[in-house]
Amino acid sequence: MIRTLAYLLVIGAVMAAVAWLASYPGEVTVIWQGWRVDAGVGVLGAIVLAIALAAALLMRFWVALVSAPRRWARWRRERRLRAGYAALSAGLVAVAAGDATHARRAAKRADRLLGAPPLTLLLTAQSAQLAGDEATAQRNFMAMVAQPETEFLGLRGLLSRAMRDRDWPRALELARRARALRPETPWVLTTLLDLQTRAGDWEGAADTLAQAASAKALPPHELHRHQASVYVELSSAAARAGRRSDALRYAKLAYRADPDHPAAAGWFAERLLDGGRRRRAAKLIEVEWTRRPHPELAAAYRRARAPATALAWVGDAERLAAAAPAHIDSHRLLGEAALEAGLWGEARKHFTAAIHAAGKAPPALLCRKMAEVEERDGADQAAARRWLTLAAEAHPDARWVCDGCGAPHAKWAPVCGRCGSFDRIVWRMLDQPLPVAAPASPSRLSAPIGEPPLS
Repeated sequence: MIRTLAYLLVIGAVMAAVAWLASYPGEVTVIWQGWRVDAGVGVLGAIVLAIALAAALLMRFWVALVSAPRRWARWRRERRLRAGYAALSAGLVAVAAGDATHARRAAKRADRLLGAPPLTLLLTAQSAQLAGDEATAQRNFMAMVAQPETEFLGLRGLLSRAMRDRDWPRALELARRARALRPETPWVLTTLLDLQTRAGDWEGAADTLAQAASAKALPPHELHRHQASVYVELSSAAARAGRRSDALRYAKLAYRADPDHPAAAGWFAERLLDGGRRRRAAKLIEVEWTRRPHPELAAAYRRARAPATALAWVGDAERLAAAAPAHIDSHRLLGEAALEAGLWGEARKHFTAAIHAAGKAPPALLCRKMAEVEERDGADQAAARRWLTLAAEAHPDARWVCDGCGAPHAKWAPVCGRCGSFDRIVWRMLDQPLPVAAPASPSRLSAPIGEPPLS
């Protein structure tokens, strides 16, 4: 629109000039080197205009002639770039499709046409990895690290190779360099956390988790569980070093980070007991028992209450079990306390209730406990032998197990000793033998099935 308006204005101006010259005719005389030329003003204007147009055309031709080599070189360069980026796109598609042959062919063509820009290095490295040429891939990743614009991608490639080779010190060093470049990248933080926990760098792991929290690199529940695991291990290290105040402080941080953590509450109670705060520990365990009863909590509760006799412990156990009266571990706790005090009827009642609570898969421990009750009671040795037989075939007892590889552990740990995974150890039963049914002896069961009593 603006160009059209300008064009119309120019035409109008020319027409106005022509009309003005036509209204005021005149003559022009030019004398030069003995020559005399007489012409009208209109003719002279036409001659001047023709000379100007000829000069403009001549100048345009000269400029085009002089710039032709440069324009030719630019056209060839743009053509190479278009062909190079087309080869680069084809190579990336081949990498995504897992076609190593076409990927390497496209990488060589893109490298020849583009002169090895950053993306060409990445394509060459990835195509070499697909073809199993790790030396070429390593060389290209190192070249990427040397360039600021591709350093981060190169570090990721080298880090992946180091982790595949299980070169954990090298991988940790590369992960730290990657975090220095991109501290907010989620995969950098999670990878660094895994390597730090594997290396036992718990202070560094705590810092990484703080960064992950600010970057929102982990879901909240996972972040809090990881923080609790790291704090428990820091507390354990402080306790081994004799730093009781630090051990208690870290244990408290672990419990606050995730009260549902499988080991945080028990460990916090142990640290309170080491500090002589038995009443506080007992209160903590009673609160936790309402949510998640556990045999280790029962052991810590006995330390906190410090009963003088086995009968006194029965009363303390009843107080703790009242927080979760229907839970299998409450019945087990009461049964073991009664067995220790020689209360065979009470022990039999609670172990039977625990077996009923376990459903069709009573653990081997409960079968062994029932056998012990029958044996020590002395009334039915045949029943004791039947329980021992069932114990040999029963579902294995609940214990600490790695959720990643299934390896059993004697106690909770932040890192699995077999597979090295972090924060995967949970309390559950091993899924090995088939479940068996508990024997029903009407003369020995103190309550109908499905309604276990609680004293």
